[in-house]
Amino acid sequence: MSELALPLLQVPGGPELIIIGIILLIAVGGFLLWLGLAYWVYRDATRRNMDNALLWGVVTFVLGLIGLVIYLIVRE
Repeated sequence: MSELALPLLQVPGGPELIIIGIILLIAVGGFLLWLGLAYWVYRDATRRNMDNALLWGVVTFVLGLIGLVIYLIVRE
């Protein structure tokens, strides 16, 4: 084994903590991207003076990419 890996293996749960940290980082990043997408749809709908901008933001948040595609098809 490499010398750099030895201190990590001496910490109880060291490798598992790194794996959990990476998974959490990916999950939080995905959620922020999802939230940002819904916010972008809301802002775009507001900029286009659509009456139901908040609804489009919520639909995009709930349905994700499906909501985005529907919004892009029907936007004015």
